[in-house]
Amino acid sequence: MSTLNLLAADDNTTIIWIVGIVVFLFALFIFALFARFAGLWIQCKLTKAKIGFFDLVMMTIRKVNPTIIVRSKIMAIQAGVTKSYDISTRDLEAHYLAGGNVPNVIRALIAAQRAKIDLDWQSAQAIDLAGRDILDAVRTSVYPKVIDCPDPRKTNSTLDAVAGDGIQLNVRARVTVRTNLKQLVGGATEETVIARVGQGIVQAIGSTSTYEQVLENPDKITQIVLNEGLEKQTAYTIVSIDIADIDVGENIGARLQADHAEAEMRVAQAKAEQRRAEQKAREQEMVALTQENRAQVVLAEAKVPEAIAEAFRSGKIGILDYYELKNVQADTKMRDMIGTPEREPSTTS
Repeated sequence: MSTLNLLAADDNTTIIWIVGIVVFLFALFIFALFARFAGLWIQCKLTKAKIGFFDLVMMTIRKVNPTIIVRSKIMAIQAGVTKSYDISTRDLEAHYLAGGNVPNVIRALIAAQRAKIDLDWQSAQAIDLAGRDILDAVRTSVYPKVIDCPDPRKTNSTLDAVAGDGIQLNVRARVTVRTNLKQLVGGATEETVIARVGQGIVQAIGSTSTYEQVLENPDKITQIVLNEGLEKQTAYTIVSIDIADIDVGENIGARLQADHAEAEMRVAQAKAEQRRAEQKAREQEMVALTQENRAQVVLAEAKVPEAIAEAFRSGKIGILDYYELKNVQADTKMRDMIGTPEREPSTTS
């Protein structure tokens, strides 16, 4: 009987130890949770962020950084953003889980509220999720920024345009833009604005009759460009376009005319060379024809003695006729010699 009592007492002691260990571990776990979230929970209570201790624990389970959510919610409450926009803790968590920058969106809403810019929570998080810097966009809406045209980091340092008289002008412009929040999602970026402004400046300079008009009144060029509505379908509104610098380049018209004249000269030289070659070939043909005719003359002269002999045999001519023919030939040869001037002998020093 005593043995059974001892065994029962040992079992009770073991159960007590197990229960005590479990209670200790549970208390240790509760203490660890409290130690981790106590600071954030106290901040929520003091700022009336309406985020409970259990909500903080559930954020950790849902892989949400509670520090970012709490500080963003406190920032919104302290700035009075929650009075204008209905932003709940779940909205902040959803935006965080979607990959958004929650503090940046809250700062953008605060800046928009201070500047009296129409921007709501849905639009702000949509812009942020689209990959745009919403805070920088709001700042640019308040303080317009200046864009160099062309961008010296990517292209040439100047815009090269040619006026109507053929003079090249090297232009550098500065475009002042303000962000258009309504077109920020899906709107074109700075590169498109720079390209459009550059194209407009080149076209405007090309439409002028002389380069002197551009140098005298560069504002006329900028007004033409502004009236073209270059900011359509972009994320910006163009405030102004200013010509920062204009340099006179080379005379493109004169160079083109010189190149054209040189090309025509080469064509004329080629045609003249072709005609010379044709005449040279014709000359060689005439020389060959002359030699052929001379050969025929020699052949004809070779038949003269035969004809004379045949005339003697047939009795058509006599001795007197033959001598008379020889006299005529001699007279003809003498006249030729008299008519041909003698060449003066060359003298050597």
